[in-house]
Amino acid sequence: MESFFVAVNAVIPFFCYIAFGYVMKLKGVVKEDFLQKLNRMVFQVMYPFMTFYNIYKADADSLPRPILLIYGGVSILVVEVLLVLIVPRIIKENPRRGVIIQAIYRSNFVLFGLPLTISVFGDSAASVAAMMVTVVITIYNTTSVVILEMFNGDGKSDFKTIAINVAKNPLLQGAVTGLAFFLLGIRVPKSLLTPIAAFADMTSPLALFVLGGTLHFNAIRKNLKYLAPVLTIKLVFLPAVIVAIAYALGLRELELFLLIAIYATPVAAASYPMAQNMGGDGELAGQFVVISTVASVVTLFLWIFFMKSVALI
Repeated sequence: MESFFVAVNAVIPFFCYIAFGYVMKLKGVVKEDFLQKLNRMVFQVMYPFMTFYNIYKADADSLPRPILLIYGGVSILVVEVLLVLIVPRIIKENPRRGVIIQAIYRSNFVLFGLPLTISVFGDSAASVAAMMVTVVITIYNTTSVVILEMFNGDGKSDFKTIAINVAKNPLLQGAVTGLAFFLLGIRVPKSLLTPIAAFADMTSPLALFVLGGTLHFNAIRKNLKYLAPVLTIKLVFLPAVIVAIAYALGLRELELFLLIAIYATPVAAASYPMAQNMGGDGELAGQFVVISTVASVVTLFLWIFFMKSVALI
């Protein structure tokens, strides 16, 4: 039951943000055209603050074992390459291809994985988890932009167009700036860092509020043929394969659990505004976020229960 409540406590805030947006739209407090404009602002202004701050605040003295950093990063890249090769052979609609690829490999590691890891292993695990965030988020923010540009709405982007759009992407600009500050040891004055941190903290709640306000439940049924198989792969099969390989490589306990936190947590909230603003199927992307958040209450509990039962953690 303790594991169950850990998962529930990680998920409930997400439902509150989504439900708040949905109720505000039903009551007429906000209109959908306003929410679409707010969605663009979140993507172009708020997410760069979050990506910058998440990388900037990492603790360089709390490095995990190199094998974990290497395996975590390389495994994400390998999964992405396989998905880019396989998904277009199955899915015909270009706007859905990038959204489905992103839904399978990209998770809410920061907002779910960190509190979940600390709840299971205690505060001593926070620094190792935070360093993994730096690696994972940098890869996510870079490759997700490339993948969505590859499979944008018109399907006509060439390499030059993709490269230009990637360089102009607000999330990547925030991540690169944060990484530069981190590597060069540039310190931001507290008077500026405080509002940056506040904007970073606002980002996901605001994005989920917008998601709730633009959610159309009657559209979920027509997308079930995508939602069910993709989320089964994302929350069950892919984490099982990743953990099995990691165990064979000698990773144990906290290291194995961090991989669960990377791969088995819900679809990243950032995937919704990115899809909306980059020619992807925004409606399907939003449904992946919501349904995976609901399903993860059960799947994360089962993962924690299973790993404790077989003494993996």
